[in-house]
Amino acid sequence: MQKYRSKLFILLVIVMSLSMVVLGCNSNTGGDQGISDDKDTPIRIGVNNWAENVAAANLWKIILEEKGYKVQLINGEKAPIYTGVAKGDLQLGLEVWLPTTDEHYVSQYKDNIEMYEPWYEGTRLGLVVPSYVNVNSIEELNANKQDFLVNNKPSIVGIDAGASLMRLSAEVIEKYNLDYQLINGTEPAMMAALKKAYDKNEPIVVTLWSPHWAFADFDLKYLDDSKKVYGDRENIHIMATKGFGDKYPSVTRWLNQWKMDDQSLGSLMAKVNEEGNPAKGAGAWLEENRSLVDQWLK
Repeated sequence: MQKYRSKLFILLVIVMSLSMVVLGCNSNTGGDQGISDDKDTPIRIGVNNWAENVAAANLWKIILEEKGYKVQLINGEKAPIYTGVAKGDLQLGLEVWLPTTDEHYVSQYKDNIEMYEPWYEGTRLGLVVPSYVNVNSIEELNANKQDFLVNNKPSIVGIDAGASLMRLSAEVIEKYNLDYQLINGTEPAMMAALKKAYDKNEPIVVTLWSPHWAFADFDLKYLDDSKKVYGDRENIHIMATKGFGDKYPSVTRWLNQWKMDDQSLGSLMAKVNEEGNPAKGAGAWLEENRSLVDQWLK
C-alpha cells in the first residue's frame, strides 16, 4: 500500500507540474510571438508627414505584420493624431517630442493615452539656413530680411500648420519681433523650396528638425536661439490609446525596447528616400538590419 501511495504522489506531482507549464504558456505576459495579443483587430498607427515618422511607421508595419498582426497606417497632422489616439480611433502614435515640443498635447490628453519609452534621444528643432548664408542667429534675421524674400515678403518657409514646430516658430517671430511671414505648407514643399534655393546657392530660412535626412544631403546650420523658444534637445516617445498595453503586451514590450540612434535612423531615412517608396525602403533596410531589429523583439 505504501508503494502504491508513493507512485500516486509522484503521478500527482507530474500532473501538477505539467499544468503549471501549460498555464505559464497561456499567461498574458506575452511571448516573442505575441500569443496573448489581439491579432484579429487591426492596429492603426497615426502617421504625420515627417521623414523619420514615415520611415519608422512603415518599418513597424512590416515588423508587426511579420509577427501576424494586422496593421493600418493612417496619415494625418499632429493634432488629429493626438485626438485619434485619445479617442481610440488610432492605437499608436510614434512621434511624441518631450519635454517641450508636444507637452501641451500630452497634458491635454494624458488621461486617455499611455506613454512609452523614448526610441530616439537628442532631437533638435528650429530655424535652419544653408551653411553658406552669412547669418548665424535668429537676432540677425531682421537685419538681413531683404535676402529671404518670398513673393517680395521676408519669409520663413514652414511645414504643416498644425505642427508643434510651427506653433513654436510663430512664438519665435513674436518674441524676436521678426518682420517675417511664416509660410504654412508641407514637409515635401518645404524641402523642395530648400533644394531649389540650395542648388542656386541662394539664401533661404526654413523650419527643420533633427533627425532628418536633409542634414545628410545638404550642408545646413541651425540659427542660434538665445531665448530658447525652441527649448533644449528632446527625446521622441511613443503614445498609445488607453488600454493598449493590456491588449497588446508583446507589442508594448517590443516598442519599449526599440532604440535608434543617428546612424541607424539616418540610414533608414536615407534608404526610404533612395527607394522613393516608404514601404519598399523600410523593407530593404529591415533585411539589412535584422540583427538590430531582433534586439527589439526579445
